[in-house]
Amino acid sequence: MRIIDTLANGPLAYDQALVLQTELAAAIASGREEETLLLVEHPAIYTIGRGGKTTNFLDPSLTAERVNRGGDVTWHGPGQMVGYPLVNLAVRGRDLHRWLRFLEEVLIATLALFEITAHRQMGATGVWTEQGKIAFIGIGVRHWVSMHGFALNICPDLQAYQRINPCGIQDCPVTSMARVLSAPPSMDDVGMELKKMFAPLMNKRLPKSQKG
Repeated sequence: MRIIDTLANGPLAYDQALVLQTELAAAIASGREEETLLLVEHPAIYTIGRGGKTTNFLDPSLTAERVNRGGDVTWHGPGQMVGYPLVNLAVRGRDLHRWLRFLEEVLIATLALFEITAHRQMGATGVWTEQGKIAFIGIGVRHWVSMHGFALNICPDLQAYQRINPCGIQDCPVTSMARVLSAPPSMDDVGMELKKMFAPLMNKRLPKSQKG
């Protein structure tokens, strides 16, 4: 798996990342490129999934970019690590439920390395701690190549979530690694651990087959 890590380069505009995802997904589907994990940090932006409801905007002046992923409205911005795994699910079981559960698992395992206990919550995709939701997941698929992915709160300004019902959940508590820990790690440190874990765990949970 190829890794493209732009975290050290500063925020990458959401639309630029979306163009890159689209290009990579097409190349992976045609066999011209290998599976890729893209790690980025975005300038502040609200996005909303294809079935998301604008009634989850609590601030009437808020605007959000409508994107082709599952899930409802969410926020991206400084202090949040966003991962876009572009993976050929055609040879990894064609099972979106298993893909979502894998993404949750790899985030839970990464958080555990920093002594944060996290868990799934019944009926709500994403990753939670006792203090609230710490990671968000929304996916799309193009020709069975995954797009979009996850967002992990490391040290963002959590006030951004006060303008929305995050993921369409009313009164949803949101937290971050910085809020849970007395000495939060850097984004580069979190990214390094996730990168080491991602491909080996994916190959274990969703091994490639010869059937496409």
